[in-house]
Amino acid sequence: MHFYRPLGEIRAITFDLDDTLYDNRPVIARTERESTLFLQRYHPALKNLDTDHFQRIRAELRQREPDIYHDVSQWRWRAVELTLRDRGLDAGAARAGADAFMESFARWRSDIDVPDATHRTLSALAERWPLVAITNGNASPAACGLGGYFKFVLRAGPDGRAKPFRDMYHVAAQKLAVPPHSILHVGDDLTADITGAVCSGLQACWVNDRGGDFFQAPDARLLPHIEISQLASLTALL
Repeated sequence: MHFYRPLGEIRAITFDLDDTLYDNRPVIARTERESTLFLQRYHPALKNLDTDHFQRIRAELRQREPDIYHDVSQWRWRAVELTLRDRGLDAGAARAGADAFMESFARWRSDIDVPDATHRTLSALAERWPLVAITNGNASPAACGLGGYFKFVLRAGPDGRAKPFRDMYHVAAQKLAVPPHSILHVGDDLTADITGAVCSGLQACWVNDRGGDFFQAPDARLLPHIEISQLASLTALL
């Protein structure tokens, strides 16, 4: 554990999910692969659909509606619906197809192998502090066995703009009835989690489990309070 700033009182801890509590890279790769297969099998007009075509539609949608990225589930649903319309399905069929797609997507997205060390760490921390999840993504903590550790989960879109915007950090403080400076936010992303948390008045812990160098990182802006190389190091705060 490396300290960059003095660590103040901690009355609650908030956590990012993806790549902080588990390795999200294989989850996303498998989910994208299975999602493409779902669309190809869903309707004959989609049997030759490739990932690049779908990603182009997503990119075009964000270009037209820049703020849609704050809600990644809605963004994906809209992109699928547009893809189905583009392939000749009528409005009703396209909406039904997008709903079916998202149901399948959600199952794969939350089929996550959470390390035992994460369970042990969260269990220990939850005995002392209220824990909250703050995510820009759409994985379900309940579906992957993490739900029991958190008082509540905040998601970009329904609960405010995506990190690093301050919305969800401030909602967390309000719901916890704890001042932001008494909350420690834990995350792997130097922009969304560290800069976002510090700018919102929280303390910040950078999970640097891939051997990065803060002072060489292109997205490093504001110093975290602490840096750890593995999540279990947080138990040293108990």
